[in-house]
Amino acid sequence: MTTTFTTTYASRGMRHRRPRRSAVRFLAPSAIWAGAAGVLALWWADTTSVVGAAGWLTGAGRITGLLAGYACAVLLALMARVPLLDHTIGTDRLARWHALGGRCAVSLALAHTLLIIWGYSLTSHTDVLGQTSVLVLHYPDLLKGTAGFLLLVATGVLSARAARRRMSYETWHYLHFATYLAVFLAFGHQLSNGADFVGNRLAQVAWYALYLGVAALVAWYRFAVPVRRGLRHRLRVAAVHPEAPGVVSVHLTGEHLDELGGEPGQFLRWRFLARGMWWTANPYSLSAPAHPRHLRITVKTAGGHSAALAHLAPGTRVWAEGPYGGLTANRRTAPKVLLLAGGVGITPLRTLFETLPGQITLVHRARRPEDLALRGEIDAIAARRRAAVHYVVDEPAEYSSPLTAQGLSALVPDLAAHDVYLCGPPGMTRAAIQALRDAGVPARRIHHESFAF
Repeated sequence: MTTTFTTTYASRGMRHRRPRRSAVRFLAPSAIWAGAAGVLALWWADTTSVVGAAGWLTGAGRITGLLAGYACAVLLALMARVPLLDHTIGTDRLARWHALGGRCAVSLALAHTLLIIWGYSLTSHTDVLGQTSVLVLHYPDLLKGTAGFLLLVATGVLSARAARRRMSYETWHYLHFATYLAVFLAFGHQLSNGADFVGNRLAQVAWYALYLGVAALVAWYRFAVPVRRGLRHRLRVAAVHPEAPGVVSVHLTGEHLDELGGEPGQFLRWRFLARGMWWTANPYSLSAPAHPRHLRITVKTAGGHSAALAHLAPGTRVWAEGPYGGLTANRRTAPKVLLLAGGVGITPLRTLFETLPGQITLVHRARRPEDLALRGEIDAIAARRRAAVHYVVDEPAEYSSPLTAQGLSALVPDLAAHDVYLCGPPGMTRAAIQALRDAGVPARRIHHESFAF
């Protein structure tokens, strides 16, 4: 069995106010599908008839081309880090939508290219290679469009899981910026050669509005806002304190930090302007509620960047992008809440433990007792608000046990009636979700975010 250290206080019945659930997470997918329907309607309105194999191939090529162009705009909008989308839908869910959309965009672009070449070759009674040469070299903006297509395909290949395993996140991240260039190169081709745009002023204006709107969102939220905040908040490292083996807390000071608007459970992307670290921005959660003059993150060594945090010198300049993420009180739907943390996954849940009203239970799992980071603070919060805390460790080996529905139900009576906020390593998260579902917790009440994006 697993060794369990339990600190339990009688609940004081802190007042719970059920927050309104934002409609954005439901409206956003509907808006995306409505846009796709509008693109198909554009083709339908501009097509009088489809005759013969060449007509069907060319028509299919036009449809896939329109959808590929629309998908590229949606891809950029999903990753523009718009706070309204990020805070309501969640950064990791947006990243999953982006990854799925990327595969669709590349597939549609590839299908568009092959279908158009095939259809045109049948119409002109030429071979495929000859038709390809004519299209690329003699049609306006198609040479740039071809370059954009090749860049898009290359980015898709590099984003495949097998390829990503062979490169660092930072390398993949910067190579991924080629998507912007690919979309820029292909845009002119869409308007110059697209049969649905040539001579159709209304369609051209709508397409320009779509792309310019997305470009404005990307320019503002991904570039202008981080620079403006970096200059205004003037974040610096104040101190670095060890919390557990391989775990440190980085304390930061700055100006006007209340304007960041960071909620408990959210994270920021931190860029430490120190040697060997300035070129990457990694996501770390706030491990204490935001204060107008100081912030804190708690990080476990999991690579070169996180290991280097332990050696940061006081005074090191820091740029922070965010806050991001939707693992906040807004997701809550029930009066009872279970916070389930694995290892350093305690960091966002520690802030929620301090701030969420109502009946709260915290379960913190770790490999060894000494790995229970922030335990002193958690005990103090539990005593203050009279909440239940369960510390579960898996070593020594004779006391190890799997994370199961029975084990969680023994710690948390009436588990199925709880909202569950979950944060931990990927393996623990998968096991916990399965255990929670087996215990009868509805999927809509299991709230978690992953930084694996």
